[in-house]
Amino acid sequence: MPLPLLLAGLWRWRGRLLIAMAVLWGVGIAIVLMMPRAHVAQAVVAPAETTSFAVSSLLSPSPFAPAGLLDTRPNGNFAVYLGALRSPEAAGMLAQDTAIAAALTQRRRGGAGGALRALVGADRAADADDVLDWLTRNLSVTQSLASVTWTLEIAQENPALALDMLRRLHGFAEAKVRADLADQAGRRVAALERRIARENDMFLRNSLYELLAQQQRAALVVAADEVVAARLVSAPMVEIRPSLPNRPLLLALLGVTVPMAVLLGTAALLLLRFDPAAAVIAAAAPRPRQEPALTLDRPTRPVRPPPGMANAD
Repeated sequence: MPLPLLLAGLWRWRGRLLIAMAVLWGVGIAIVLMMPRAHVAQAVVAPAETTSFAVSSLLSPSPFAPAGLLDTRPNGNFAVYLGALRSPEAAGMLAQDTAIAAALTQRRRGGAGGALRALVGADRAADADDVLDWLTRNLSVTQSLASVTWTLEIAQENPALALDMLRRLHGFAEAKVRADLADQAGRRVAALERRIARENDMFLRNSLYELLAQQQRAALVVAADEVVAARLVSAPMVEIRPSLPNRPLLLALLGVTVPMAVLLGTAALLLLRFDPAAAVIAAAAPRPRQEPALTLDRPTRPVRPPPGMANAD
């Protein structure tokens, strides 16, 4: 389809295009204004391995060696901490100790979807799997580009609930790492003590005693230090006004995307309705030739006699 014909078709349908844009704008603005708002709870943490008195540096017999300069992935105890934030154990803890399960159940039973579930008999209360799915979608962990800090954010309609969940998640992940280190040190101490009790060689017993002292030191450090994986740079806080979703940004995007969608849809419709064969036949059909007029008939004006001749008659 030639471009002039496409532009002519769009201009011919300009009224319909304006009506379609207005309808889509109205529907989009109504949806944006009716979307539930959410408060964001935020905390800034830093890996404990980056500090001079970190547990990793105290437990290691050699100085702590950081990862490669080009590797920005988390490592060490901090990687375990980040993994524990979205673990099924964390979801089960939230479902048991907070009101997130009740909030998800109330949201599910509201609206047209809740009425449809009640009609078909599929209504049920939210469980730990639903909480885990919600936690995976609503908990964001962002690494700072200017420093070694990480930002934890969780969004929820209830600000008190969002703040409570963020605090509990941080405490749970930190306790998870500490418990794993303490359990590992305890098992090593028990294994070394059993081996020492059976060993009769003096030289091997001295080596085993050195290993036992290292593991006992590790257990003591883990039990004494409260920060094992992540050090809080900024305590968990929640905003006063809800910020999600960003209504001004969504409305600005509607102002740009709606005209583009309407124009592209109309152009696609014109291209689908265009018949190339009919256009070729119409272009190839002979047109009647019009001969140019050699004479031009001009209307004649009536000739009036002069006044003297009229009196003579």
